[in-house]
Amino acid sequence: MIPELGLFALALALVVALAQSIVPMIGAARGDAALMEVGRSAAYVQAALIITAFLCLVQSYVVSDFSVAVVANNSHTLKPMLYKVSGTWGNHEGSMVLWVMILALYGLAVAAFGANLPPSFRARVIAVQGMVGAGFLAFILFTSNPFLRLNPAPAEGAGLNPLLQDPGLAFHPPFLYLGYVGFSIAFSFAIAALIEGRVDPAWARWVRPWTLAAWCALTVGIALGSWWAYYELGWGGFWFWDPVENASLMPWIVGTALLHSATVMEKRDALRSWTVLLAITAFAFALLGTFLVRSGVLTSVHSFAVDPARGVFILCLLIAVIGGGFTLYALRAPTLKGGGIFAPISREGALVLNNLFLVTLCAVVFLGTLYPLLLDAINGTKVSVGPPFFRLTFLPIAAPVLIAAAVGPMLAWKRGDLAGALARLKFAAAFALLIAGIAWAAEGGKPLALAGIAIAAWLVGGAVTDLADRILRGGDAWGRMRALPRSAWGTAMAHAGLGIVVAGITASSAWQAEAVRALRPGEAFDLSGYHFAFERVEEAHGPNYTATRGEFAVTRNGRAVARMEPEKRFYPAERQATTEAAIHTTWLADLYVTLGDKSVDGTWPVHAFHNPLVPWIWTGAIFTALGGVVSLTDRRHRVGAPKRSARAAARA
Repeated sequence: MIPELGLFALALALVVALAQSIVPMIGAARGDAALMEVGRSAAYVQAALIITAFLCLVQSYVVSDFSVAVVANNSHTLKPMLYKVSGTWGNHEGSMVLWVMILALYGLAVAAFGANLPPSFRARVIAVQGMVGAGFLAFILFTSNPFLRLNPAPAEGAGLNPLLQDPGLAFHPPFLYLGYVGFSIAFSFAIAALIEGRVDPAWARWVRPWTLAAWCALTVGIALGSWWAYYELGWGGFWFWDPVENASLMPWIVGTALLHSATVMEKRDALRSWTVLLAITAFAFALLGTFLVRSGVLTSVHSFAVDPARGVFILCLLIAVIGGGFTLYALRAPTLKGGGIFAPISREGALVLNNLFLVTLCAVVFLGTLYPLLLDAINGTKVSVGPPFFRLTFLPIAAPVLIAAAVGPMLAWKRGDLAGALARLKFAAAFALLIAGIAWAAEGGKPLALAGIAIAAWLVGGAVTDLADRILRGGDAWGRMRALPRSAWGTAMAHAGLGIVVAGITASSAWQAEAVRALRPGEAFDLSGYHFAFERVEEAHGPNYTATRGEFAVTRNGRAVARMEPEKRFYPAERQATTEAAIHTTWLADLYVTLGDKSVDGTWPVHAFHNPLVPWIWTGAIFTALGGVVSLTDRRHRVGAPKRSARAAARA
């Protein structure tokens, strides 16, 4: 009964989404307030229906209702409750229900908190959200029914991929979807503005907090995915330039460009056409990621589906949504006249430079991700584009963006003084040289690595200098600090967090030490000044797995450091094995050990790493996201701010 209720709720949500797509759009065209209000009501109802369907699916997992095909294929009675619940979105069908639920929640948020928006504009935004929702609800109902019944029902389920039975993967997809799907709001704002012919600084102020919220969520989602890959896949790395990893990185890069471009548009009424284009493109890349994961064109641990029919349906959706958006943009773009004029050396100029480099970075990732797929589709040629390509192309373009990130906030709007900005950054430059010197003394002279560490320190120093310059300029430093907008604090936090990420990536990539040994219990090895004594191997049991656990005593200069217990787990229900790394974190480095299967000669393969500063990658990413959250709480970024600004302008 519960699954049938969920299916009925989804079907009814499709009907409501269609009404939401059509009625408020007609109302906006006619200026009919009653018809426009239908859109708000439909957004509430659609969200309630999809939430109902999602909860019905969760309940089916919780009670292990194996008469539901997706539960039988992806769950097991022995799974811990956390993974029963997270198993709801650990598969294609359930993840799509989560996808449309988040989409509906964003539409509900616009309906509930968009009172500052002009009624016709809000109606069109809600209508566009309804169109996107209707397309994906149709996709679920016609190709990916999550409530399909089995008769007879199996006595036990097949279980969930053991790699997904992890806290990181329990929270990674929801945050990722909050980011991916959140860019739909920017897309809907762009389409509504193009239909109305109204793209102005007020529009930029309206769209920016929604984009910032999606960007923060996507930052956290990517960080959680990277963290999961690091400790769960057992290879000691945090990023492999997997196509599906790239699919989340591309909208993040474009979203970053959109945030900066919207700032220029809000402040100086410039870059109108470009900002709208970025809003459409950010969601385009989010949909591209959805297509790559679910089309069957990729083989990846991240992929959900391998059914080409589903891929064709999503491709048609992508063409309809994004093709329609770009077509409307092409028709309307000539009418979007530029606004304020600014000198090349100015804060606007720095943000334009930022955008150019970011878009180029996205193009590099896009080319490296899709080129092998296109070549294979055209003539069957198999090529591999992996980390070496991205290191050679991505990093040289990223470096100028990072360097400019510290300079831009020091420049004035409209016309800046580059020499003066650089002079105020002299302490940041000295700090960067000092940190690079310390790294050289500690780890040796690798020029590219030292340059990366210097750029990381430059970013952190630049963020601190920006805050200090704002606070200490003139008297009453305490008063100036209290009056400083939260957006300034958030920007500094985000830039500093990015510097911490760069330091972690640079150090762990350049100075990682590795040891591969075949050991018997009682033997030992040394790595980066640490002594690893392999003491024993024992059997262990978990709630739904058995494990072979190794025990290592780690010492340094004769002092005990840690006991590390890597495992090789076997999940009987899924008939799969996983490697569980043992990790000891000191915040300046990680000790990382994995244990392989016993060899015929009685030895155990042991793989150990010393990863300098690798915890900084995720610490910095979370700090960056927190900077976005702090900016989001700024008064002028709140939803009600544009309305007050408009009244002030009217009084003037």
